[in-house]
Amino acid sequence: MIEIIQHGNIHEIKLVRPPVNALNFAMLDALTDAVQSAPGNGATGIVLSGGTKVFSGGLDVPYLLGCDEDGLCACWSRFFDAARALAKSPIPVAAAISGHNPAGGCVLALCCDYRVMAEGPFRIGLNETQVGLAVPEAIQYLMRRIVGAHRAERLIVAGAMIESAQAHTLGIIDELAPQEAVVETALAWLKSTTALPQGPQRISRAIARADIVQALDGFAGDQMEQFLKGWYSEETQRVLQGLFPKK
Repeated sequence: MIEIIQHGNIHEIKLVRPPVNALNFAMLDALTDAVQSAPGNGATGIVLSGGTKVFSGGLDVPYLLGCDEDGLCACWSRFFDAARALAKSPIPVAAAISGHNPAGGCVLALCCDYRVMAEGPFRIGLNETQVGLAVPEAIQYLMRRIVGAHRAERLIVAGAMIESAQAHTLGIIDELAPQEAVVETALAWLKSTTALPQGPQRISRAIARADIVQALDGFAGDQMEQFLKGWYSEETQRVLQGLFPKK
């Protein structure tokens, strides 16, 4: 489910769970472990990559529909563990987005330091409302931090999936590249970044990114309870079951 590709001191963590890298317990645990282990394994930077058609389709909703409440809660906790691992990484992380990137995949990318996305008709966004889910405050904050409160509200409430060029204009994406050069472009950014004095850089990054960690830590207690209440609401279950009928 996870492949580690070494580019010298930069390690590429590639999501490998065809067809769309849907995130389940095992993949989330593997991702968290890979991110946390990278510095100890000699990495000075991380590239997070995925599929060429879909970076990640987000959480495995059909799988979640088969979980009881404890299982659902555990999977969402694991998802936030993975997001926090990216946000708290002591070394910089660049997302290499070679395809579409909705929902949970977008969240993981927003937790990275830098985002490179393929040029062309590839879309990214928090489309949860389109599939009947409310977007928790912790996730809304990630988008709001980048594009501002008003723009984030418009995108999140509409569940908008926007093409990479517009995402770049809004700042959600830092750099565009031809699809075949997305990983290479992410590597180039990391190489230039890690060429800086490491001690001061790491301290500065930790200070600058503390708000992301704080926001993600907030998905517990009341936020989790509110999300679970919404998940089991009649309307949300009707939409989800219609999109992902049980086999």
